[in-house]
Amino acid sequence: MWEKIRVIFTIPELRQKILLTLLFLAVYRVGWQIPLPVVDAAKMKAQSSDEGIGALLKQVAVFSATQLDQATIFGLGIMPYISASIIFQLLASVWAPLEKLQKEGETGRKKINEYTRYATVGICLVQSWFYVSGVLVSQEFIRPEFLTADGSMSLWWHFVAVVTMTAGTVFLMWLGEQIDEYGIGNGISLLIMAGILASLPGAGIQLLEPMFEEGVQLGGGRSGIGVETLLVLAVLFVAVVAGVVFITQGQRRIPTQSAKHVRGRRVYGGSRQYLPLRVNQAGVMPIIFASSLLLFPGMLFQWLSDAYPNSGFWRQLQDSFQRGDSFWYNVLYVALIFFFCYFWTAITFNPKDMANNLKDFGTFIPGYRPGKRTADYLEKVMIRITYVGAAFLSLVAILPTIVAGAMNINYTVASFFGGTGLLIGVSVAFDLVQKIDSHLVMRNYKGLLEKS
Repeated sequence: MWEKIRVIFTIPELRQKILLTLLFLAVYRVGWQIPLPVVDAAKMKAQSSDEGIGALLKQVAVFSATQLDQATIFGLGIMPYISASIIFQLLASVWAPLEKLQKEGETGRKKINEYTRYATVGICLVQSWFYVSGVLVSQEFIRPEFLTADGSMSLWWHFVAVVTMTAGTVFLMWLGEQIDEYGIGNGISLLIMAGILASLPGAGIQLLEPMFEEGVQLGGGRSGIGVETLLVLAVLFVAVVAGVVFITQGQRRIPTQSAKHVRGRRVYGGSRQYLPLRVNQAGVMPIIFASSLLLFPGMLFQWLSDAYPNSGFWRQLQDSFQRGDSFWYNVLYVALIFFFCYFWTAITFNPKDMANNLKDFGTFIPGYRPGKRTADYLEKVMIRITYVGAAFLSLVAILPTIVAGAMNINYTVASFFGGTGLLIGVSVAFDLVQKIDSHLVMRNYKGLLEKS
């Protein structure tokens, strides 16, 4: 492995791409630490919580490459761009003009990217305005010198904060595109993974600090974290990562046969190949949608329980929608993951188009006639393997809750044993390794995943 890493840095073009990517990620991390000038960062950090709006901000921060509970110039992260991309991807499947534009190849893709950038700016302006008004001002996180005599924030400074956060997101969008063009890997995905991995050292310190304060011992003392707990967590982490890799790379290979073509005295075609269908076709999107959707009922019931403190009904509903050992929360979480798995697969996978493409290239699935019969077969197979992918995503999603409850550790630490962060990290790491491998194989070197 060390020899392969040495080879990577001996190739000038690949070395330049990797160093430029690291430089762009360093720029992102610097901006990640710079707070808005109007915000009292110390007060905001001291009052951050894992309930209500705090839980929503931390949940969104996982897949937005930012730290929303600490307002910085990159406060919105890359989430507005991701939201705009998802919107246009959904629209392209139901709106004919966008669907036609999507089929025009590179020209259509550039046009859709242009529309996505414009939509990102609009989403940024709306989200940053509500973030400043609904979180920073309402929670009194604005520094006194930026407030008017009646305690409200002036329109001018409100506008400055909104423009600053919008410019930060646009800069991150530009930074991701520079990584795509001059660096290596998917820029947006690398920014998200960098934000996730940045919280890993803090989680490790949070896990080990009580143990070192009491001394390394079996049983863990008062903290309950001992040597045996760390060994179990280490083995569990390796097992979970191996399972995520296995399912992420898992495919159902459908055998195909190409028709023979006789041209002159030669016979072309007739080869046997396979059509790969991913087991986890929806990726990490179902977990993102399900976890985000379940945060809003909890916030609503918390507001109602605060408004009606004498009513135990709203308090019970609030407890039922709190992330943790709540039975109904986990049941709804799993149900939503299954729903969004099938929904997202139906959006991104079109068996009719795939069957038509196979027919146009003179390829067929043995035992099934080209056209409708092939499309029906592909749809039936995808429904079955999506069930397996949804069950896997459900297990990964609730695993942090199980680990936090069984091992008596903080949920921040347990979140690295499953959930959105782990799936994104593994997926982006595989994409990065595959892109590096393509450069190595092109120069007749062995890839990182190939055996020596």
